Amino acid sequence: MKNCFILVLLLCAAFWSRAQDTFSIVAVDPETGEVGSAGASCVQGAGSIGGVILLSGILPGRGGVNAQAWICINPHVNLDNAMSQMEAGSSPQEIIGWLLDNDDCFSQNFNPAYRQYGIADFGPDGQPRTAAFTGSSADDWKGHITGPNYSIQGNILRGPEVLDSMEARFLAAEGPLAHKLMAAMQGANMVGADARCTAAGTSSTSAFLRVFRPDDEPDAPYLELNVAETPTGVEPIDSLQALFDAWLLTGTGAQAVDAPRFHVFPNPANGQAWLLADTGGEAAGSTVRLYSLQGQILYEQPFAGGRMRIPLPAKGALLLQVASRSGQPLYTQRVVNIE
Repeated sequence: MKNCFILVLLLCAAFWSRAQDTFSIVAVDPETGEVGSAGASCVQGAGSIGGVILLSGILPGRGGVNAQAWICINPHVNLDNAMSQMEAGSSPQEIIGWLLDNDDCFSQNFNPAYRQYGIADFGPDGQPRTAAFTGSSADDWKGHITGPNYSIQGNILRGPEVLDSMEARFLAAEGPLAHKLMAAMQGANMVGADARCTAAGTSSTSAFLRVFRPDDEPDAPYLELNVAETPTGVEPIDSLQALFDAWLLTGTGAQAVDAPRFHVFPNPANGQAWLLADTGGEAAGSTVRLYSLQGQILYEQPFAGGRMRIPLPAKGALLLQVASRSGQPLYTQRVVNIE
């Protein structure tokens, strides 16, 4: 019995070490501080572990990583390491460099040349940064495209037109980040986008889309849609679109218009952060204060709404608060300064 159990574990490890997030996008929105990703793959059995969403890592208010191609999971060690590097303050390019120097995978005969990464985050000035890597040993067709605030990557594709179409749809879409990511996925809605699904007449078998606002908890995104696995011949991007449309109809995706919604990013930050109010309302005439964890006021300035740079005068954890004219707290958020 013990030998049979070990054999099952080895078979699972061998199968999932080949898992691919065949086409994906990770992006940030400097206007809202949102971070999001979306992707799909043609992997039979993906539903058994919850779908290919497991290949996306996001640190709210900071950035995201898609780690794909010949991955090792349970744990997804390279993705976990990438997120630790991001939390420590490394830039996207620095993260990729670290991953290539410290590849960590329990499967034999693997090396960084098999991997593919896409990263987007916010720099210390609140502006987006991106980087990507496609290893020479990842399966063809493979490649990546980076823009000012997005990284799109894929492997085992029918050709470069998949990524080109995703980028074109992302850039042409209007509205918030969630709409742009959904549009990018529709750009890959073509037969055989993942070449392994050509015979099935679909792009893939599993798809996801997720968006985090700056102050979301890591396990509680503003939006998370996951098509873990569809039956043969059913297009998962169409299923994802149906979930997205239903989400919009619930009103969950509507922006607040009567009261301000505050965000602070990046968080963790390097010496400064940005405070953003989605709308005016009570934000006009409010006051921003930074407190030490001992209650000492370290910074105080009026806030007229919109976007405001907040210098962080001390290293470590700080408390940021926005108070109305009457002194009523409108927003409180813990901010970590790693500088």
